[in-house]
Amino acid sequence: MGIKWDNLVDVSLASFGITIVVVVLFSLGIAAWSRAGGPSDDSAGGGPARVAAVLCFAACLAVAAYGIDIIVPD
Repeated sequence: MGIKWDNLVDVSLASFGITIVVVVLFSLGIAAWSRAGGPSDDSAGGGPARVAAVLCFAACLAVAAYGIDIIVPD
């Protein structure tokens, strides 16, 4: 039994890339949420930023749910 180094490198690079993407998306979501004024601020102009924040958080949640779906057997 040997280590398939090509496959190990592929998996490592893919997991590193997805990790960077999720961290950037979550950071953008936090920045957009703070620009919108938070969950209870009804100030004008916060709508697009709030929508962008929710989309970023939804994308992070989708990636996490997909990862759990891959790991958990049917």
